[in-house]
Amino acid sequence: MPELVFTDPAERDDLGAFVARAVRLDPQSVVRLRNRESGDLLDAWVATPFDALATRTVAGRVTPADVTVSATDLLTGLAVVRDATVDPGPARDMMWRSALPPASGWLAVDRLPGSVVSDLAEKGVAVARENAGPRGNPPASLLDQTVLTVSGSGLDVKVPMRCLFALSGMGFLAGDDVRITATDSWLRIDARFGAVVRRRHSMLPLLV
Repeated sequence: MPELVFTDPAERDDLGAFVARAVRLDPQSVVRLRNRESGDLLDAWVATPFDALATRTVAGRVTPADVTVSATDLLTGLAVVRDATVDPGPARDMMWRSALPPASGWLAVDRLPGSVVSDLAEKGVAVARENAGPRGNPPASLLDQTVLTVSGSGLDVKVPMRCLFALSGMGFLAGDDVRITATDSWLRIDARFGAVVRRRHSMLPLLV
């Protein structure tokens, strides 16, 4: 059985808030927990309904070093057990279907006021409510719309509305500056309470 150990009780609460947000967006979501190669840090990953990954780093270790668990099981374990060691539930590795970005190679692109990003996200949510589909989902055309284009380190990076929806939905925005980094293939937006990561380009089909 997987085991999650925290070095600070506050870190458990931080992870609990992250997982609770993921469950609110998707009750069937799973959380991938991965130890960093150095230091007592682990990254928690979830796939949001906006086709963007959300992640938060906390101080702790998980055994095995890379495991996927049910978000509801993990949330229950974090809420019920107040010890340093938590049972996150059985492994559900086959349920994780998203590629993860590289750990290195990120270049600083830009830093934006959190208030600007929050305002754009709120306006996007308002438009989505007015144009929601039969199931209440925002239209793909809105989610794919580029709301920001930033430049730095020789890169021009387009930020789609999907990423702002994910930032807002996960409760990451808190008025602080938002930092944007990128690789040739990936975009990352770091806010106060976590980060959103997404591929910059669609995967190209293989040529025959």
